[in-house]
Amino acid sequence: MMTEAQLRERSGNKCELCGSESSTGVYDVLPEPAAKVDNQILVCGKCKAQLEKKEELDSKHWSCLTTSMWSEVPAVQVVSWRLLNRLKQESWAMEHLDMMYLDDDMLAWAKASGDHENDSAVEFHRDCNGAILQEGDAVVLTKSLDVKGSTLNAKMGTVVKNIRLVENNTEQIEGKIEGQTIVILTKYVRKQGA
Repeated sequence: MMTEAQLRERSGNKCELCGSESSTGVYDVLPEPAAKVDNQILVCGKCKAQLEKKEELDSKHWSCLTTSMWSEVPAVQVVSWRLLNRLKQESWAMEHLDMMYLDDDMLAWAKASGDHENDSAVEFHRDCNGAILQEGDAVVLTKSLDVKGSTLNAKMGTVVKNIRLVENNTEQIEGKIEGQTIVILTKYVRKQGA
């Protein structure tokens, strides 16, 4: 596995997908392939957020794939292939996907995550009004809630500060009410100040 310094040297300290020089960091291309191939690339913050589905895919930003797909770095090729698949509703992405070739091992690596089967839609934690919730936000309960396994009753209008997002479930958040950490359904909260 390469060190971050080696990745920065290989990439010229630029994002290996879009060429940006701002806030670059290491991104692991999982799962690791069976062959001993480097599975890390250097990406900018914007690319990383969209790769990790923390932002909607911006097809204009990803026009850079028309260049990065020809990289000699296998991990860059794999990520480019996955993203082109996620963007295949765009005619330019489908055309470039048709031009791209990955050998059998690399294609197996690219398909192993299943990420290519997902479309570009990203699911966010949203309150009852559709506002996007983020880690650390404050929310207001829109309904009185009985807390299971407790005598606690969270009253409508209660402010819950510093929420945590429940990973892999966009319908749930965690927050503290009267010193107890509880799970709250997002449909029963409104983002404070929204």
